[in-house]
Amino acid sequence: MSILTPIPPALPWYARLFFAIPLLGWIARDVAFGHPENLYYALGGLLAAWIMAIMSFGVVAVYLPMVVLTPVCLGMLIVISRG
Repeated sequence: MSILTPIPPALPWYARLFFAIPLLGWIARDVAFGHPENLYYALGGLLAAWIMAIMSFGVVAVYLPMVVLTPVCLGMLIVISRG
């Protein structure tokens, strides 16, 4: 991860603002505009953070992503049912 990955000037203001957030924005900028393998490093980091959360908090950390994705599943059901 590098804070030196350039941001293209043609991006909208909200994308530039998101990429300026210190940690999350830097990772997103490297995934979007950096080397193609940065995506795999970011996914590996997320997986490692989830495993550490499971080790720290137990079963709650296993179920929390599923609870967060419940509105997404509901939205998918609505889209599918509308045709």
